[in-house]
This record gives sequence, C-alpha cells and structure tokens, in this order.
Amino acid sequence: MNEWINEKLLPPILKFVNTKAITALRNGMLYTMPFSIVGSIFLLLANFPVQSIADWVTNSGLGEYFNQAYGASFAIMAFFAVMGIAYSYVKAEGYEGLPAGMIGLVIFLLTMESSVTDAEANVTIANVIDKTWTGGQGMISAILVGLFVGWGYTWFLKRDIRIKLPEQVPTNVANSFTALIPAAVLTTIALGIYIFFDKVFQTTVVEWIYTVIQSPMQGVTDSLGGAMMLGFLVPFLWFFGVHGSTIVGGIMGPILQANSLANTAILESGKALTLENGGHIVTQQFLDQFMTVTGAGMTIGIVLYMVAFARSAQFKQLGRLSLIPAFFNINEPIIFATPIVMNPIMVLPFILTPMVSGVITYFALYTGIVPLFTAVQVPWTTPPIISGFLVGGIRTAILQFVVLAIGFFIYYPFIRKVDSLNYKQETEIV
Repeated sequence: MNEWINEKLLPPILKFVNTKAITALRNGMLYTMPFSIVGSIFLLLANFPVQSIADWVTNSGLGEYFNQAYGASFAIMAFFAVMGIAYSYVKAEGYEGLPAGMIGLVIFLLTMESSVTDAEANVTIANVIDKTWTGGQGMISAILVGLFVGWGYTWFLKRDIRIKLPEQVPTNVANSFTALIPAAVLTTIALGIYIFFDKVFQTTVVEWIYTVIQSPMQGVTDSLGGAMMLGFLVPFLWFFGVHGSTIVGGIMGPILQANSLANTAILESGKALTLENGGHIVTQQFLDQFMTVTGAGMTIGIVLYMVAFARSAQFKQLGRLSLIPAFFNINEPIIFATPIVMNPIMVLPFILTPMVSGVITYFALYTGIVPLFTAVQVPWTTPPIISGFLVGGIRTAILQFVVLAIGFFIYYPFIRKVDSLNYKQETEIV
C-alpha cells in the first residue's frame, strides 16, 4: 500500500501542487494575511461576541469607524490577492515582480464596471470602484487575473520583448520602461475581453466569473462532502511528510475566504446571518478553528496523553516539550517525533479526528447550535477556546472544547499502543 501511494498516488499530486500557477497562488495569497488579520480585528471590535460590549460600540458610534477600517483592509482582499499572485509568479521566474503586481491591479479593475446605477432613482454614478467585487465575490477573478498577468509578463521578459535603457539609468526607472510593452499589450487584451463580455453577454468579466465559476465552487466547498474533503486532505498529505496545511490552505483558502466575506456581506445588508439568507457553513474559520486547531490532525489529544498518562520516558519528555507549542497550534514536534509520519498505527486517528470534528461542527452550524462565522479571523497561533470565542462567541468556544475532548478519546487507544511498544523497548534495553 505504501509503495503504491509513494510511487503512483503522491507523484502526480506533488507535481500539481508544485506547478508555477499553484506555487504563485500559494505564495501570493500569503501577502493578504496581514490585512485579513488587521481587518478582522476591526470587524471583531464592530461585532464583539459579548452583547453588552457590542451594544456599547454601536451606541457610541465607534462601530461605524471600525467598519471603515475593515472596509479599507479585509473588504478589498481581492486587490491584495491579484497583486500578490502576479508578483509571486514573476518573482519566482527571476524577474522584478512589482510591475507585474501593479499591472494585475489595473487589469483586475478592468474586469468590473466603473459606474453604479440606482434603478429606483434613475441615477448613474461614474468613476467608482464597486466594492461588491473587491472582497470575496471577486476572489476567483483576482486569482485568474493574477495568474494571467504573471504568465504574460514573464512571457515578454523571457523573449526579451521590452524597452532597454543604458546601464547608467537608475534601476527603478529601467524597470518602469521594462514593464511598458507588457503592460500595454496585456491591458489591451484585457480591454478587448471586457468589450466582448459587455457586447455579447451584457455583463462584466468579474460578474460572469462569479456566476459561472466561483458560485458553483463555493457551493461544492460549502457542503458536508467539501468539509470532509478538507478534513481528509490536510492530515493525509502530512502523513507522508508533505505540508498539507500549506498546500490545502493555499488552494482552498481563497474559496473559504470568499465564504467568510459573503457571510459578513449578509450582515452588512441588514439581514440576519442564516442559511435561509444565503449564509455559508464551511469557511476559513471552519478549517482553522475546527479541523486544524492545535495543528494538523488536532493532535492536542496526543500531547495531553503524553503529559498525563505516558509510561515511556521518550513520550513523557516529548509531551513536556510539546505542550506549550501545542496550545499555540504548533505540532511539528508531535508529527515528526511521535512519529505520525509514515506510522501505520497513527494514520487512522490522525485523519479521523479532524473529519469527526468536521461532521460535528457542520451540523452544529447547520442546526443553529452555534452561529455562522463572519469574516472575523484570528492569527493562526491563537490558542484554542480563545480562538473559538473570538470568531463566534461562547457557544463556539464550548463547541471547540467538545471536539478537542472527543479528539483525545479518538487518539487514546492508538497512542497508548505506541507508548506501550516504546516502554517495552526501553525496558528491554535496560
């Protein structure tokens, strides 16, 4: 089985995740992280999960200002994504990436209307950027544009199709002229595509992509099957020593972010955040706080066993060393030192724990036991229970405690078996 997986299954997966496009997507989306965290802080302050505090923020008028900060950071995530992806693609090819990022932003703006019409008042306002498409709803468009610009810009530079200036010219000036021909051609192509969609389909490129591509993808992800796929893939890849969290997060992160932002948009429209109003269950918080909390495989149960019940000296020592990192969602010591990687005894609980947590969390959100998540996110090192409270309030924190407790009992018989084998080996050596 291991031979089949290593020789037949993993090579095509690794080949796919290491392609230029996926690498640029994964690296480019990292540039959105500071703005998502900062925006989440202000969104959390505007919608604090304690009602008395939330009422005070609203009555004091601070909520309006907090939302303004959120709107200038998290709500324009597509801008950061398109620039980061184009930049990362070109940078990986060995060229200066900033001009490509700027071209990506220009072309992304070309995919949307620059005016908004109020049908009731029969008034059209020109020279605007419609923020409907700068957040979650424009994320797939941003990804496609970023990859297109990254590939196109690199194509020109590899063929040396650019304006060359003498070596005495400052580098920043030379780079601006280097980008001139690629920028002109790529923008012209994008304009042609915009005109085609406007005349043929009577819509914009970003709206077409959202309707035809992004909405179905969000629908597939936002299902119990989609949740199970996430719960399976992360620990499955880690079992073979591949960083499943980075790979799955890099590919699926934009869709999960779009689901989170769509939930916040429902609240901002004045509606209740419910499934009936189009709310999404599987979001970035679903993955971060209920499927990878305390690390891939939710391994805090292993650490607690080592600290409280381990008989072997190596597990006792490993538990003490891993306890603090585990509370900050760092579990590489457990994955590689237990070990879990390529350990047939540990593979079942390692994959089963996040999947069981996913099922429980999905139905808790579906039935309304806990509220649907907004776009509030916390740094990935935020300890469990605290992270649950911040993204969803006290009920979410309790649910997080419950799934982690269940995870402990799932791991218990398996880690106990490994501990017994280690203890036996240690006593035989003595």
